Amino acid sequence: MSDTPLASASGALAPTVKTQSALVLFSGGQDSTTCLAWALSRYQRVETIGFDYGQRHAIELEVRPSLLAKMKAFSPDWKKRLGEDHMIDLSLIGKISDTALTRDVAIAMQDNGLPNTFVPGRNLLFMTVAATLAYRRGLNVLVGGMCETDFSGYPDCRDDTMKALQVALNLGMATQLKVETPLMWIDKAETWALAESLGGAPLVDLIRTDTHTCYLGERGALHDWGHGCGKCPACELRMRGYRHYAAAKTSV
Repeated sequence: MSDTPLASASGALAPTVKTQSALVLFSGGQDSTTCLAWALSRYQRVETIGFDYGQRHAIELEVRPSLLAKMKAFSPDWKKRLGEDHMIDLSLIGKISDTALTRDVAIAMQDNGLPNTFVPGRNLLFMTVAATLAYRRGLNVLVGGMCETDFSGYPDCRDDTMKALQVALNLGMATQLKVETPLMWIDKAETWALAESLGGAPLVDLIRTDTHTCYLGERGALHDWGHGCGKCPACELRMRGYRHYAAAKTSV
């Protein structure tokens, strides 16, 4: 997959994607908002799906509606392409898991080498539910913000997992769904740069001020890199990435 956009917020779609339609896993965070912009610059029809799984940082669900409205306002093309949003109740994840994202416990490393922010099976279930909805809605591309370049080591964010899942979903549903992960091989600084390439400084500013990534669900003051506690792994990645991105811009 190329990192070069096929279209900007105001550009035309490439002929090869005019017949493709996408369902974006959209949490309301930095990565998923960048992925939504990526999909809107490529596909004729784009819908979004979000999951309420009893997450500790449920404030991400509260920012989603205004974010979607602002994404539509970016350009007439994006407004026309961005379709229905679907919110799915997956509270069973919170009931059967015991993690720092679904319980009020301190973030720590586990004996298996993974942080306790890892929610086992979360992305596998997310993609399976998304594929089921895509089947009903006639959408043929699933877009997720999984990344194994700049992440916490979650095994369900890895490229091998996504490729295997794509095969399993298509075998199990007799479909030809394509799983796209545009952030898989880029770090957080490059994710900010990708957002700029898709929507310019206004999109970067929207992601900085309106999205939510903090695992602890803290909104609080607006930092140079956005809202958050500034100490959890998600905030540290976002902060470091933004500052590397900003430094690279000033050095040019």
